[in-house]
Amino acid sequence: MTEKRVDAVGKGQSAHVDARQPPAETVTPKDEPAISQKDIHPSLGDGGKEIPNETGEENGLVEVPFTINIELPQDNSNSSKMVQLSVSPMELVQELHQRLMDMQDTCHRTCFQLTFDGNTLDNFVELKTIENLKEGSTIKLVEEPYTQRKARIHVRHVRDLAQSLSQAEAYSGQDLGSPSFLSVLTGGDVFASLRGVDPNKSVQHDRDVDCTPPAHVIPPTSPAQNANGQQTTIREPPLAALLLETEEQTKKLQALKTFTLSGWNPPPGPRKLRGDLLYLYVTTLEDKNFHITSSTKGFFVNYSTENSFDPKRQGQLGKGSQIYHSLVDLLNCLSPGFKKNFAQIQKIRCARNDLERVLTPYQVHSWLAPALDHSLDAIRAEDASAFKLGYEEQIPGQTRDWNDELQSTKELPRQGLAQRVLRERAVFKVYADFVAAATRGAVAVVEGNVLALNPGEEFRSQMFIWNNIFFSLGFDVRDHYARVGGDAAAHVALANDLKGVQAYFDADVDGLHTLGTVVVDYRGYRVMAQSIIPGILEKEQDQSVVYGSIDSGKTVVSHPKYEELLGAAASTIKVQPHEVLNTEGDAVSLASSIECKGIVGDDGRHYILDLMRTFPPDVNYLQQDFVELPKELREMGFPKQQRHKLASLRNELIEQFVEQKYMLFVKNVAMQYHNLDKENNDANTEENRKVTGDKDKRKDNADKVKKAEAIGTREDEQTSEEEAAQKQDIVRRAAQAVNSLKEDEFWIRFNADAFLDHISMAQSETLTKERALIVEAAEFLVNTQIPALIREAVEHGTFILDGTTLTGALHSKGINVRYLGLFAKCVAAEERLSYLYRICMQEMICRSAKHIFVGYMQSVEGQFIAQAVAHFLNCLLSAKLAPNFVPACTVVGSSGGGRGSKGKHKRGRGTQSPTSTAQSGLTGSAGGSNAIDWLTVTPKTLFALIKGEMKDYFDFDDESNSFDTLYSHYDVSRIALMRAFCMRVGIQVLQKNYQLSTGLSNGAICEDDIVNLFPIVKHMEPRATDAFRFYLTAQSKIQQGYLKDGFELIAESLQLMNQVYGPMHHEIVQCLRLLARLSYIMGDHEAALGQQQRAVIMSERVNGFDSPQTIQEYGSLALYAFACGQVPTTLMVLYRMRYLMLVVCGEKHPEMATLDANIGLVLYALRQHEFALSFLESSLRLHLTFYGNKSMKTALAYHLVARTQSCLGDFRGALKNERETYAIYRTILGDAHERTKESSECLRHLTQQAVVLQKQINELSDNANMPKNANKVLPPIYVTPPPMANVLELLNIINGFIFVQISPAEIEALRAELAKKTTQENGTSNHTTTEVQNATAGPTIQTAHKSAGSDKAQPKIQKVV
Repeated sequence: MTEKRVDAVGKGQSAHVDARQPPAETVTPKDEPAISQKDIHPSLGDGGKEIPNETGEENGLVEVPFTINIELPQDNSNSSKMVQLSVSPMELVQELHQRLMDMQDTCHRTCFQLTFDGNTLDNFVELKTIENLKEGSTIKLVEEPYTQRKARIHVRHVRDLAQSLSQAEAYSGQDLGSPSFLSVLTGGDVFASLRGVDPNKSVQHDRDVDCTPPAHVIPPTSPAQNANGQQTTIREPPLAALLLETEEQTKKLQALKTFTLSGWNPPPGPRKLRGDLLYLYVTTLEDKNFHITSSTKGFFVNYSTENSFDPKRQGQLGKGSQIYHSLVDLLNCLSPGFKKNFAQIQKIRCARNDLERVLTPYQVHSWLAPALDHSLDAIRAEDASAFKLGYEEQIPGQTRDWNDELQSTKELPRQGLAQRVLRERAVFKVYADFVAAATRGAVAVVEGNVLALNPGEEFRSQMFIWNNIFFSLGFDVRDHYARVGGDAAAHVALANDLKGVQAYFDADVDGLHTLGTVVVDYRGYRVMAQSIIPGILEKEQDQSVVYGSIDSGKTVVSHPKYEELLGAAASTIKVQPHEVLNTEGDAVSLASSIECKGIVGDDGRHYILDLMRTFPPDVNYLQQDFVELPKELREMGFPKQQRHKLASLRNELIEQFVEQKYMLFVKNVAMQYHNLDKENNDANTEENRKVTGDKDKRKDNADKVKKAEAIGTREDEQTSEEEAAQKQDIVRRAAQAVNSLKEDEFWIRFNADAFLDHISMAQSETLTKERALIVEAAEFLVNTQIPALIREAVEHGTFILDGTTLTGALHSKGINVRYLGLFAKCVAAEERLSYLYRICMQEMICRSAKHIFVGYMQSVEGQFIAQAVAHFLNCLLSAKLAPNFVPACTVVGSSGGGRGSKGKHKRGRGTQSPTSTAQSGLTGSAGGSNAIDWLTVTPKTLFALIKGEMKDYFDFDDESNSFDTLYSHYDVSRIALMRAFCMRVGIQVLQKNYQLSTGLSNGAICEDDIVNLFPIVKHMEPRATDAFRFYLTAQSKIQQGYLKDGFELIAESLQLMNQVYGPMHHEIVQCLRLLARLSYIMGDHEAALGQQQRAVIMSERVNGFDSPQTIQEYGSLALYAFACGQVPTTLMVLYRMRYLMLVVCGEKHPEMATLDANIGLVLYALRQHEFALSFLESSLRLHLTFYGNKSMKTALAYHLVARTQSCLGDFRGALKNERETYAIYRTILGDAHERTKESSECLRHLTQQAVVLQKQINELSDNANMPKNANKVLPPIYVTPPPMANVLELLNIINGFIFVQISPAEIEALRAELAKKTTQENGTSNHTTTEVQNATAGPTIQTAHKSAGSDKAQPKIQKVV
């Protein structure tokens, strides 16, 4: 589809895309005029003020949006039309073209030029450079003659507009589309029903709005039964309601029945000379057939039929006989149905939020898809069948030189902010295009649609070039990895290589170039796609490599330029330069791993590749004889056996390890300086006392005084030299204490070759230290990082919902996933982390199944893919399946797996999974001669394989004997496991309710349920560095309490990200989330709601509609919507959030406790007390499980249940729960605290109400005067609805927002006190800065990057003062 932008808001667009304006002072920079939210809002693209650079100078004038008029050409009725657009001065003319093609009034025009004052405007100039263009100016839209290319673009654009309501592209994983459901959920924009809120009034319940929660989100009152009849807390949610549809999508509103290219194409020579370009065939909604000619002047109906060719223009159709420049205008005249439905489709399209239509930078795939009709579409068929070899429309007729584009953008200047933003924007755009092209190529390679460079060899050994991209498979085809693990090592080497490319790319050293690299997993194969170094294909490898080794260390070469470039990068990546010996015994100096190869391309650039050993090895998974591991690690079973020797430490661990060493170094230096100062002060005091006592004697003897002064001067010089020596000794001792590789400064670097047993290292003084440092880093991972993450989880400082967020949490601490078994054992010891233990088990099962699935898929031939995938899912997920269940063979006389097939290029041979375990005779030898035969896999054998894989890879033992007992023992949700596995391996299944736990004899999944397979893509992440720096500074300001300054910095960061990434990126989601929080804290609830709405839609698009990040964004949106008085919207969002959490992680989770409290409190405010009680009781149970019975959160949960029970007349239960609240408050806060007093007063009030109720009951029982048949019913209990402000205050407390009223004077006094305290703490070590600076400059910079990585994923504001 045509790419769309949201750079500005025009007349035809919804006004709600501009969130409500926050307080002006929050975005007013010093000495600059105030700007509104609109000026820094991402919907304005490059608009808004220019960001000052580091020198404080402005890069340009303040850019203020202005309005222009667009004069449209006259239609056939000789009437012209004018439209208005709000534009930014930095907007390009080409961007103006795109906006006009997106607006409802002008969307059907594609072939035109824009003119101003009679001059045609260049598409690539900014509007501010056009002379005399100002507010109110008129630009004229002039239609151009068509060419065949422009005619095809027009036809394709009209087809996309007519099908803009279709969900096919969003679910098919094509053209960078992805689904979003917020607008469908809320029935449109969240501002539609925005109204003022009186905080003193109660929440008003609209009788037309049904607040009843869906049945599948209501908490269970009793444990469910699993497949074995045992009680379990897991309740499998339905999937039928997960994907939402609008009414128009359900009705499948269409504009035409058939719209295709005619079979009479291409035009014959005589007709080409008369201007014919294309022939189209159309069937209208009235069942009328038309053959249409696309000519240079426009579109008209000809006399052709299905059987005869007559290209002359028809003249009996009235207005339909004319030539129209737009195909839409012609179809409007031919079909009233088209005119009506097309206008309705465009109205719906333009009413949708802009972010729902913008393309994502990278393709996002959905694991679930609805049943979609496959309609007749010749244009789609042409796209699929035409071999375009990766054509790009901006470079027609030739392929793109990806390597030159990637390297040229990296070489752009970057002196000022404007240049850096332009450079980063170009790098990001080219790399995103490269990822898309590489992914298409990798899929084509696996499907056999690309001719190999060496077609005579077996498939695993073949190499490919497509669209100027080189493709290779993750197999050890030349025994290059024979020493380190064969195919298993080759498989993991590709991922390690990508991490190395990312590290050197981030180092950003001028003159050092890395290749564009993408790793794609698809149908059991791992494919690496790389850009091509100029001239490398014309030379032998030994002729090209000028640095490194190509024969595992036998021949090693170096190059002075590479030593210089890699040495510059080594300080950032923490690589220790070292020397290795070649076979002749000569020492060769290297500034990287020996596996790193340097090649000078024909373009003169210095390239590096094969970076799989960039980071040091993980000695906990390496059998070596150089160094013995510490006793504690050996007692834990390390080093453990791994199927390859390429296990390495993560970059995050290196950064945090170096940071810890640096902090120890600084503290050691500061303490020694403090002791030295104390000794010097004591010595000076004693000397002053002696000098004072001898003062009179020196007066009597002047000669002696002069002599003493001269001696004193010499002594001062000697003392100064001694102090310098003492300071050097202090730094030396501190460096020795942290095992620095240099004696006189802080120098922590890692030699990745230190433990290679097949190369000879040159003996040096630091080699032993280098090895010891790597061992210390591995010990740091086990003894420091894993316990630290568990402590965070116990304190609820992490947000872990599923395996993806668990993996992210592990990686943020530098913990590799192979430690998941050890991590799970540590988690099992914490009673309150039962939910995390369940997620760990689910992730180990999922990853083990993925490893088996790789080899499983390599044996499947094309016609059996759906059946094989369904069989694997049934064996893994379906309950009570027969242990020996096998799939039915669908082809008579065929084995299905292709074992009897012949042909030397057969896929199933010689391609065993690099990560599968040879067991049960299902896999071949260690060399990988055969893959797993999918027909022999049964639930029993698959369970044995996965159980063995969990033991081998994660070192985790389990005593279960089947999947049913395994899932029951660990409370694993089959739906959650299904989702995780499908997303991990790239399976898209049909949306329906799967009966996974009922035990169907043939399995719950059939081959028709397998919709598609999609690739799993790993690639680099170019970053907007200046925007990231603004973001970190803003977080620091917010933590210090400067909310307005933080708001301004976040707004600037958002603007820069929008310029670099475009309107859609996961980092923009973080900025919008933080902006919304700040707006909410500062009291601008409407602005918070607008910003959070954009964050939710964007998160659905770039993270996934059911991702944990999207679930978190839903929670914030619900709070802001309630604060704005949109109670029905709040409930719908909260119900959706709970539904998604049930699918992702199930009922038992601490986040579910908070969510249920939110839902229960809103229902309580609406006086839906029965429903409210069910959610609040569920919240209380979860709080007791995960927070304990002495937590403040648990006390609040008790209180909410008590309030609801009192409204239902259950005063006994209310008193019981409120007593628990009072007991917790009294224990933690004391009797004098306000909350304890409030709880005591609540107890007194409940007791009074209970007494009154009991009196009424007694009166009814003892009233003898009442007739016998009288209806003795208690009078209804009247409950005063709580004010809006009280409910919102409780919601804020539940969600972590605590507002404390403090006067400005108190704030300033608090800041002064904190500043004084900080000064006093740092006073003893301030004078050490100069001496330590040279030794610690690198780690200081690294520390800033670490703090960014640790908090960038989830910026939190837990408490507001």
